[in-house]
Amino acid sequence: MRIEHVAIVGAGFSGTLQAINLLRHKGPRATLIERAATPGLGLAYGAAHPSHVLNVRAGNMSAFPDQPGHFADWLAARGVTDAGNAFAARVTYGEYLRELLDAAVATSGDRLSVVRGEVTALDQPADGVALAMADGSVIAADAAVLAVGNLPPHDPPGLDPAALPEDLYKGDPWAGDIADGLSDSDTVLVIGTGLTMVDVALMLEARGFGGRIVALSRRGLLPRRHESGAAWDKIDERPATVASALVRRVRARAAEIGWRNAVDELRPFTQPMWANASAAERGRFLRHLRPWWDVHRHRLAPQVADRLVAMEARGQLRVVAGKTLGFDPVDGGVTVNWRPRGQGNAEVMQVRRVVNCTGPLGDLGRTIDPLLVALRECGAIRPDAAHLGIDVNGAGEVIGADGCANRRIFALGPMTRGAFWEIVAVPDIRRQTWDVARRLSNAHWVGGEGL
Repeated sequence: MRIEHVAIVGAGFSGTLQAINLLRHKGPRATLIERAATPGLGLAYGAAHPSHVLNVRAGNMSAFPDQPGHFADWLAARGVTDAGNAFAARVTYGEYLRELLDAAVATSGDRLSVVRGEVTALDQPADGVALAMADGSVIAADAAVLAVGNLPPHDPPGLDPAALPEDLYKGDPWAGDIADGLSDSDTVLVIGTGLTMVDVALMLEARGFGGRIVALSRRGLLPRRHESGAAWDKIDERPATVASALVRRVRARAAEIGWRNAVDELRPFTQPMWANASAAERGRFLRHLRPWWDVHRHRLAPQVADRLVAMEARGQLRVVAGKTLGFDPVDGGVTVNWRPRGQGNAEVMQVRRVVNCTGPLGDLGRTIDPLLVALRECGAIRPDAAHLGIDVNGAGEVIGADGCANRRIFALGPMTRGAFWEIVAVPDIRRQTWDVARRLSNAHWVGGEGL
């Protein structure tokens, strides 16, 4: 199969790096399609507030696996001291990505073009793919890469968005108007206590909001903080994939080397562990262990953790565990019925605004994204077994309703969690985009990966 032109849907981190890596591997020409005004940023960096910082040190945030110090060197050239250990602002990382894309476009000749628009459907003629755009145009290519990023979160249990005015309910935690119209006498309820909640709380504080923030989730767990630790002897064999045995092993290692090291030493093995786990073991992990894994694995920069502690200490932020039951608009606010964890009786909370930070949607059966709906309905893609996103094989080729991999359609990034699990952070996605670009460029046959 000859591939001379690749259409990439989405110009966030995944799509941008896919286009750049195709150029670096001297692969097929690429068309990068983005519906937002500024390509190269995506949701994570395009909607970031100046108060938001990366959750990973700059030394591990290079865009390129073959140049691990690339981002740290970029920061150092701009006067940042001890750049490798810095937790840079997310807007700064967005500037880095945008600079990479601009340089790629400027030096690519006709090998890379950027198109602003929305893809609404994807057809497959015999000799390639045809992407239908919202403006009626069609982009023809030999292969397509879906780099759609994270989808908006589910609405919380008991909430009907049609019943709450937009001023009372913010279903998009990245909307720029979350703090608008609030006073210091107001209470904001944030559904979710993960990293998105942290971003919203910091943004509200930075915007001058002096009222109360209540963060509610099923277990009330907050992400842990990063700490610098001493070197240790890491494991060199993949642990067993039985969830109960893995918990015992990590607890034992945590007693020896600290919990952060015990979690971090699993990083080289998490994707193969997930791939080799049975469907039953994956289900047990998702039901019982995922919340604890998330808060220990995806941590906060120390300065962010300090700000949260200060907000809690002065009473501005309160974290509670429980389940929402219902939401009713009342007198310019929302009456929230909820049940605290471990209690049988419901309670009532009066808030000015509700913000949804429950995490990204992955279930293809619930998405309203036009392209994904069209692909699902025609059978070109299907949900993975755990309904975390798009079903793909190890090469990133999407798997259709017939169970067959499609050699002309690939998917990247968080929507491939079902196959790889650890595929939401820069270190993992940069490797994935590199590998897919090498395959599309026929460069995977060198470097010990092929003949």
